[in-house]
Amino acid sequence: MHSSQQISAAAPDDIAMLTASQALQRIRSGDLSVEALARACLDRIAERDPQVRAWTHVNADLVLANARELDRSGPTGPLHGLPIGIKDIILTHDMPTQYNSPIYRGFHPRMDASCVSVLRAAGALIFGKTDTVEFASNARRALTRNPHDLARTPGGSSSGSGAAVGDHHVPLALGTQTGGSIIRPASFCGVYGFKPTWGVVGRDGSKTYSTTLDTIGWYGRSAEDLALLYEVFDRQPQAVPTIDLAKARVAVCRSPMWHHAGDATINALSNASRALREAGTEVTELELPSPFEQLVDCQVLIMRSEAQASFLPEYATALERLHPTLREQVENVDGYTREALCHAYDTAAHCRMTFDRLAASYDCVLTPSTIGEATLGLASTGEPIFNAMWTLLHVPCINIPGFTGPQGLPVGLTLTGPRFSDRRLLALAGPIGKLFHKIQNYGG
Repeated sequence: MHSSQQISAAAPDDIAMLTASQALQRIRSGDLSVEALARACLDRIAERDPQVRAWTHVNADLVLANARELDRSGPTGPLHGLPIGIKDIILTHDMPTQYNSPIYRGFHPRMDASCVSVLRAAGALIFGKTDTVEFASNARRALTRNPHDLARTPGGSSSGSGAAVGDHHVPLALGTQTGGSIIRPASFCGVYGFKPTWGVVGRDGSKTYSTTLDTIGWYGRSAEDLALLYEVFDRQPQAVPTIDLAKARVAVCRSPMWHHAGDATINALSNASRALREAGTEVTELELPSPFEQLVDCQVLIMRSEAQASFLPEYATALERLHPTLREQVENVDGYTREALCHAYDTAAHCRMTFDRLAASYDCVLTPSTIGEATLGLASTGEPIFNAMWTLLHVPCINIPGFTGPQGLPVGLTLTGPRFSDRRLLALAGPIGKLFHKIQNYGG
């Protein structure tokens, strides 16, 4: 961790273990001060981050000063006093934003991204910047390690955010997803991760990789935590549904990528399906039509094609410091044509309408989050093979933790549904998450 001050160790560990919802309740009741919560999180970071390395910047003096101000001002909004980590591709006016790139080392933007402004207005305590793969792309890796096994990846590109929440440094953190950069770290780090419907959260002030794909989302340690932030960002009036699992309809979709699934994911989906049926849920197999088989390739083509414009400024002004993989995308070494790009756009648009129609018959769709457990080493952040299609479809996705693989490491499953079914998925994520935690893990 890089900090302007040495963090003192004084607060009890159990405060840092609170979910955001639990912490908020205690703050509102007067049982917990914002400063005490902040100190507990700082102590946890001091203890664990030298090994986990989730953070690129935490200024303890600034955090505590802001926490004391929130205590003085009293309730300031629906997120009053909650510590939130910010992925280091998102602008923060009082902290550096360095994108894990030598081009922006020490860069202080002096302005907030729109999502950070919304969080501050809601009373959140912006805690620091979490490490990321360079520009949230496929370039230089974060230094972050998986808190469950330091020899393994936490996933990426939102590496630090997933690990910070998974290791109880903060109860909440922002991430972004272009392929699988929220859902995969959530699965690997054993936390809840939420990619909202594309466009719900404004992206101003977040580094763009792909305008068609990029989505800002977040991590929490409960479904209720995810919903807290969603209600801040989505101001569209809509009743929050209550769904009884015994009356719910769930579609299990292995997706066209099922042949990539490892034993841990195969077991998780099988055990989840069985547990849902035993709970009285109507479980149906959903097989997607053949055009969906093209979507993973379409996602890669769109992402790498749109990168030509996204990274052209760095290519034009700092070529020697731009990672080779990003140079190649600007130079279109893949040889993608505009005709191929139009075909990918059209295929995605057709499949969005088709999936919305198919999924409308169910309360949610259950599908894999990852191939399996987190992979060894930091050279790879894991394959987004089970995420890319859903990102391109612009649908909401929630990683639900609760399973483990053969190495005892976390494995999650994804809830998804039609575009703008976010609130229904969040309402289901709580009872489904509780059910998953009761299931006998790997081999059970």
